[in-house]
Amino acid sequence: MYNHNSIIGLTGPTGSGKSTVAKVWQACGAVVLNADEYARSVVQKGEPCLTRLAEEFSVSVLTPNGELNRAALAAIVFADPEKKRLLESITHPEIGKRMLRDAEHALASGAPFVVFDSPLLFEAGQDALCAKTVAVLSEPQVRLARIKVRDNLTDEQAVARMQAQPDDAFYTDRADIVLRNDGDEQALAKAAKEVWSCL
Repeated sequence: MYNHNSIIGLTGPTGSGKSTVAKVWQACGAVVLNADEYARSVVQKGEPCLTRLAEEFSVSVLTPNGELNRAALAAIVFADPEKKRLLESITHPEIGKRMLRDAEHALASGAPFVVFDSPLLFEAGQDALCAKTVAVLSEPQVRLARIKVRDNLTDEQAVARMQAQPDDAFYTDRADIVLRNDGDEQALAKAAKEVWSCL
């Protein structure tokens, strides 16, 4: 059985600097499990989750060769909160199950800590598996500039992506520790190391 005290949840809105913190902690010896990678794996061709999505949303969410048509699915779920909740009810449990399985394996293999790097840590209930949760937050204008460059987005696209996520209060109300990232990457890395030494 895994040691509950050795799983740390890391979250925050897009452009906050979460990935930088994850890299710092990985360098400190943690095994980082990226929820986005698991989210992609559970909807691969042949996976039960993909079959469920086709049943619930119609085969229009599949490409002609049977893979997920991400654009078609996104058009459906972002236009309807109920559909978005349905999608999450299908994928989140499987993502959490696989992350927990890999966390147990990593800890059994001698990893000192496992980090759940997850933008939907609280929404997906993954925080219940963590001993501590850390949220990385940054000023909206700073985040906007970052994600425009990172993802090659227009102002409108970047703002829409940001508005689709919870506000800062959502994270500060739930996280055990809040890391502010309004300076440069070096300052964030230093803060991340300080937090790590206290975990």
